[in-house]
Amino acid sequence: MDHKELVELDRQYTMQTYGRFDVDIDHGKGATLYDLAGKEYIDFSSGIGVNSIGYGNEKWVEAITRQAQKLGHISNLFYSQPYARLAKSLCQRTGMAAAFFGNSGAEANEGIIKLARKYSFDKYGKGRGTILTLKNSFHGRTLTTLTATGQEVFHNYFFPFADGFRYAEAGSIDAIQEVAGHDVCAVLLELIQGEGGVYPMDPAYVHDLAVLCAERDWLLLVDEVQTGVGRTGSLFAFQQYGIIPDGVSFAKGIAGGLPMGGFLVNERCRNVLGPGTHAATFGGNPVSAAAAQVVLDTLDEDALAKVREKGDYIRARIEHMGLASLGQTRGMGLMIGVEVKGDESNKVLAARLIRHGLLVLTAGPALRLLPPLTITMAEIDKGLAIMEDVLI
Repeated sequence: MDHKELVELDRQYTMQTYGRFDVDIDHGKGATLYDLAGKEYIDFSSGIGVNSIGYGNEKWVEAITRQAQKLGHISNLFYSQPYARLAKSLCQRTGMAAAFFGNSGAEANEGIIKLARKYSFDKYGKGRGTILTLKNSFHGRTLTTLTATGQEVFHNYFFPFADGFRYAEAGSIDAIQEVAGHDVCAVLLELIQGEGGVYPMDPAYVHDLAVLCAERDWLLLVDEVQTGVGRTGSLFAFQQYGIIPDGVSFAKGIAGGLPMGGFLVNERCRNVLGPGTHAATFGGNPVSAAAAQVVLDTLDEDALAKVREKGDYIRARIEHMGLASLGQTRGMGLMIGVEVKGDESNKVLAARLIRHGLLVLTAGPALRLLPPLTITMAEIDKGLAIMEDVLI
């Protein structure tokens, strides 16, 4: 099959819900990808943060193969080893108390929303189920997580949307207080607003928000679907903010390319969701859990330190280029936003870079870079050289 045939197949048989770039990807190794014609691409996108340990990782492939031969799926009505070992690894490395496994980021955020509402219902009864989220946030594409998303552009078409959410300006405790009320049970936030443009939260604000939640007995929920699993240079971003959330969601990079999501809870929320209150048929799938264990084993403290070093290097190099179309960078670790200047949009710049062999993303008004966490310095330099040549 060539590129033209693939595009025709897509258009004939799939719903056209994605604004795809005119590029196909056939295979890859490390952080380097190839299309059907053999053209090479340096990947600064990692499947939107999913391929956390790159492509063709031998230990990852071996673990998947071994587990698939042994047990591909079993109902959660029975015990199996892979999910239990993974839960132990996540809890021991984060200080959290227990894990729930699902399939996606939106599903993970739905889970912590349910967690907060049941916690409040059990303690206070009905009428205390509102969750505060931040403007410019993004939490998923289910009806509930779309409503939780603090961007009006997403609040269209699918009426009626879910009740029980209010929005506050990010970075202001006063703004939180203004929309608070006796009906609030939780605050849900991203520590770096990813889809909104890669905007990190101020640590002082996050600390004050945690204090306010404790005072009001609101659950502090952190959406780490994009920031989690080593992306920011710690296993979870909240570990760099000095807080322990009541619930934290994860997905994207956890299984290195296989579908998986879930959430972690602290000790006081360990028993909020009991039998019959939450479930996922494929949650904790043995093959995905085996893949995720390889990801966690790969992302040891040395690897996380290198994530921070690589992120600093990329940001410094981009700012040193002095390109007329790019400005300041922001972010943490290998979650990087690049300001776009001039008359051309971030989407135009991204398309140009992709045509010339560098896969990048957009977010809000910015270019967004999410390379595999294991990307080599040689691949980084190759990608940055393309950027400098194309956007000169």
